[in-house]
Amino acid sequence: MTLSTQFITMLAMIGMGSFFGAALDTYNRFLQRSRRKKWFVFMNDLLFWLLQALIIFYVLFLVNKGEIRFFIFIALLCGFAAYQSLIKQLYLRLLEFAISIFVATYKFVVKTIQMLIIRPLQSLFLLVISIVVMIGRGLFALVKFVFKVLVFIGKTLWRPIQGLLFFFWRLMPKNIKKFVEKLYNKMAGIIHSLKKYVVSFKNRWKNRKE
Repeated sequence: MTLSTQFITMLAMIGMGSFFGAALDTYNRFLQRSRRKKWFVFMNDLLFWLLQALIIFYVLFLVNKGEIRFFIFIALLCGFAAYQSLIKQLYLRLLEFAISIFVATYKFVVKTIQMLIIRPLQSLFLLVISIVVMIGRGLFALVKFVFKVLVFIGKTLWRPIQGLLFFFWRLMPKNIKKFVEKLYNKMAGIIHSLKKYVVSFKNRWKNRKE
């Protein structure tokens, strides 16, 4: 390893030490250990340390093909110490500021979507439902009115027709009257037997289910 490569490696590892300090503070800020379960914290810590080791080794590989020397660990420690003493407070303030901006932007976007999209859609949906209900009530009232009118017309027309039928019935010969009465009684008997059969079938079906 040449002197220039060693110098670049040391600068890179100092930077990675500072990066590790910032990443550690960011990780602790979002993890919130006191609110998490121990197994969850353990798994996240393990993944965090593995990820940091991979990132540091990747940078080291880019700089000096992955050669590990003792001064690399010293450079990492110096970078971490420099971050703790010089940059940490400023970085934490910037981190909190960025988080507050993100949260405020998120709330603004959510409120904007609610005001411009969700609430108008809700109002439109309620309006459509109200119109449909009003139309349904109007149609029901119209059908009810038409039915009453038809019933009234039917009753009005049925009275003279009933009188004419009764008049023609009185004019019919007795043999035709007897035939019609027999036919009527026969049909009534058939209908009565059908009703009895249907009722008995329903009772049997209910008994089978029970």
